[in-house]
Amino acid sequence: MAQSPFLEDIRKIMRTKHYSIQTEKTYLVWIKRFILFNQKRHPKDLGEQEVTAFLTHLAVDRHVTSSTQNLALCSIVFMYKHVFERELTLLPDTVRARAPKRVPTVLSHDEAMSIIGQMNEKYRLMFSLLYGCGLRKAELLKLRVKDIDFATKSIFVFRGKGGKDRVTMLPNNLIASLKTQINAVRQLHQKDIAEGGGETSLPSGLARKYPYAIKEFKWQYLFPSTNRCQHPVDGYYCRHHLHWTALTKALRKAVKASEVTKHVTAHTFRHSFATQLLLSGADIRTVQELLGHNDLRTTQIYTHVIGQHSSGTSSPLDR
Repeated sequence: MAQSPFLEDIRKIMRTKHYSIQTEKTYLVWIKRFILFNQKRHPKDLGEQEVTAFLTHLAVDRHVTSSTQNLALCSIVFMYKHVFERELTLLPDTVRARAPKRVPTVLSHDEAMSIIGQMNEKYRLMFSLLYGCGLRKAELLKLRVKDIDFATKSIFVFRGKGGKDRVTMLPNNLIASLKTQINAVRQLHQKDIAEGGGETSLPSGLARKYPYAIKEFKWQYLFPSTNRCQHPVDGYYCRHHLHWTALTKALRKAVKASEVTKHVTAHTFRHSFATQLLLSGADIRTVQELLGHNDLRTTQIYTHVIGQHSSGTSSPLDR
């Protein structure tokens, strides 16, 4: 279904600023909801009062989380800043959703390996990278052949959360499996070239800057999709990375087979990576760097998970 000309204009602005496709879709959804909430009035005729009413509605009537409300706010702020060149100032009576303190679910090493062991070879490697390297799901899917450095046993993460780059460790136990996967990608790439294809999906700006890279093997995704598709911006046919839903399906099946009773998502393996490093005596600053956290307080949540906050205090029943 075609979007309104106004929403299409916002889409074009986001693409010139190289926002991800997922961010683009999310922002447009919230901007559309804001417009519908205000009886389809044009945003140029709305202001702080209407934005405040919408955010309050989300918190009071919809009971959304703090992160969801903030996402809606970011979408609206983007629209006013880049379309209308206007800065918003929230009114003091805006009801803000509370951000509850949550302790992340983590797996023991045995639980993590039990789940990973239920998967086939490809997904076993993917979830081993999540657990062994502390990657986010999106970072894993966006890995390219060139991002793996066997010489230094490093994995380079480009354009991670917040657009940041970082380097994380490459476990020795994954080297052989990664080389096998890269060889499979090479064979698939050669097949694509023989069929007149071979293009990979690149950000528009990068494709213009390095036009030769689009067919180079090193730029191919480490976990390519099964089928080629049309690039959402530039229109050429290419092989994108595996879709995130494939990971979710594989994980759900593996957790059920492992009989682990915890609520497990792909991000749980990143949490487990951090806690296992801290349990092994790693410095918290090192863990912060490997995870790519800006604030040390974000990393410190894992010290609570492993019980360091108790300072050696034991339960009365254990005395």
